Amino acid sequence: MKKKIISLMIVMTMTCGLFAGCGSDKASNDAGTESSSDTASDSSSDDLLSAIKERGYITVAMEGTWAPWTYHDEDDNLVGFDVEVAKAVADELGVDVQYQEGEWDGLLAGVQSGRYDIMVNGVGYTEERAQAYTFSDPYCYNKTALIVRGDNEDIKSLEDLKGKTTCNSANSTYQLIAEEYGANVLDVETLDGTLEMVLAGTDRADATLNAEASFLDYMNAHPDANLKIVDYYPESEKVCIIMQKGDSSDSLKEAINSAIEKLRADGTLSELSNKYFGGDITAE
Repeated sequence: MKKKIISLMIVMTMTCGLFAGCGSDKASNDAGTESSSDTASDSSSDDLLSAIKERGYITVAMEGTWAPWTYHDEDDNLVGFDVEVAKAVADELGVDVQYQEGEWDGLLAGVQSGRYDIMVNGVGYTEERAQAYTFSDPYCYNKTALIVRGDNEDIKSLEDLKGKTTCNSANSTYQLIAEEYGANVLDVETLDGTLEMVLAGTDRADATLNAEASFLDYMNAHPDANLKIVDYYPESEKVCIIMQKGDSSDSLKEAINSAIEKLRADGTLSELSNKYFGGDITAE
């Protein structure tokens, strides 16, 4: 009887070991599948365009707070010039679009790390940025306006910014221009925030540099705002789509450039510009 019990225990132990082995193999297979998936993803990421087409959508970074480029309407829908430009480009690529909203610095970091495929948010070309990101051809051109309170007589030109304080998004083109003319810059994330700070008339902000088109849009909504444009930056800013730096973005850049060329030729860019800005900013 004792031998039978011992034999039965041995059989049960072997059986449990067999099932445990099967369970271990399944876990190993799952891990292998994940590893294979990761490898396939890594392989696809060697060519960003291929990865985008494989997944069927492109992730587009934008602020969502900068009318009329990217903002929310009364029903909280994400709308704006760049929202529609991004959708039109995605259509040309044959994929859906997934918008990702955030603050300027975080969006730039996300593109650099590969978290977002592209950023469409009125990004101006600079030599400094070109060292960190791949730029498309320009899809529009932006005049930078120097904006002050209507009763400000101290600042009449960009040269008058030396020693003064402006408010702009951190690491934006406008910050770079303000610093070029000797201004101190306060970090304010939204267009409305910069204009409201200038309107407040405190010592914190004497002026702001911003897109003329965005300022005109603001004035359409706030016709009594005591603000004025006193000067313009001499060069129009080239506004481009940015993506991760590196060879993996080469084919994506080429495809986006082709899309921009087609959208300019068929009048889509001009139509969208007139819709949101009341004029065509897509021609240099």
